[in-house]
Amino acid sequence: MSLVRRSNVFDPFADFWDPFDGVFRSLVPSIAPSDRDTDAFASARIDWKETPEAHVFKADLPGVKKEEVKVEVEDGNVLVISGQRSKEKEDKNDRWHRVERSSGQFMRRFRLPENTKVDQVKAGLENGVLTVTVPKAEEKKPEVKAIEISG
Repeated sequence: MSLVRRSNVFDPFADFWDPFDGVFRSLVPSIAPSDRDTDAFASARIDWKETPEAHVFKADLPGVKKEEVKVEVEDGNVLVISGQRSKEKEDKNDRWHRVERSSGQFMRRFRLPENTKVDQVKAGLENGVLTVTVPKAEEKKPEVKAIEISG
């Protein structure tokens, strides 16, 4: 049983004993305690909005440096946002009372619509917020030709 929980989500029951702690890990051995430490960061929260001009993605990445984040387009229309937040160095003489900030790797993938200009993607990291802008291609308006009515 672990009393130190790492999470960025408020949980009023975080300090209570969980009778099922360890049961799930015994059923699914690939989930190790170290994996649970990075759960909150591993699934980085990202907002995606569409404006008339572009698709805009925003991710809160506090404490992450520009060099630790990658933004890529793969397979022609899949936006991939990935990165890593390094774990803080721990001194053996330190006594931790609570550890809630998470560390580790994250990766999110988004299939972009066909009307995007993937060759013009722009990304910026400011004040811990990553903003990725994917411009939209101009929609071709159907050509309308007036037909004269005889008679």
